[in-house]
Amino acid sequence: MPKFSANLSMLFTELPFLDRFAAAARNGFTAVEFLFPYAFEAKDIRQRLDDNGLQLVLHNLPAGNWEAGERGIACDPARTGEFRSGIAQAIEYAQALGVGQLNCLAGKAPAGVSAEALQGTLVDNLSRAATAFKAAGLRLLIEPINTFDIPGFFLSRTQQALDILDAVGADNAYVQYDIYHAQRMEGELAATLQKHLARIGHIQLADNPGRNEPGTGEINYAFLFAHLDRIGYTGWVGCEYKPATTTEAGLGWRNTLLAA
Repeated sequence: MPKFSANLSMLFTELPFLDRFAAAARNGFTAVEFLFPYAFEAKDIRQRLDDNGLQLVLHNLPAGNWEAGERGIACDPARTGEFRSGIAQAIEYAQALGVGQLNCLAGKAPAGVSAEALQGTLVDNLSRAATAFKAAGLRLLIEPINTFDIPGFFLSRTQQALDILDAVGADNAYVQYDIYHAQRMEGELAATLQKHLARIGHIQLADNPGRNEPGTGEINYAFLFAHLDRIGYTGWVGCEYKPATTTEAGLGWRNTLLAA
């Protein structure tokens, strides 16, 4: 049976962020993840984790000005200094919060920059991050994201991510495979998961269309959950979806689809 972590940037948003930890625990989650911790003191987040018996399984490196629409800076040649400063900040938070892996968002392609320059910048930045992460005992993840939701996002397909990781050449760097994004860009979910399982460090989910709960759209999640068991995936599956109504009202999918 897959292990599910609650993504607190998407779930329980009816509550202030620091109150979502208790809500996740009350609803049966033993692990959580979120986009960014940096707006809060690490000690305050750690207290919520400890108070509620929760494990933190993922957060992202700093990704620029999220509120202004930025979705990562790792591919931008003009932001390398900022990216490298973010590596140190991410490690500091990761060590305080006890998380073992961090996701790096490649970002949107800046206008007027060649694909070769974007690729070279991303590979160089990831290489630097992977080296620093290895010294800190951390894994680095990169995530393909669909270009319907985020037009211009530089990293959008599984094979592209694998090629980038090959260029980086780090044994602590993996793909973060988001089922929703992959369905929108390429499909072939079961075959891709099985073929590249050894290179996938984390999985996330949402249904399509709408990015709502599993069971609300076209993806056969009952099959995929059983498939993950069959192929031997033992990591966490992050629930990174937008509840159709309230979070608690939509959590029934866990019993319905796992029993199917």
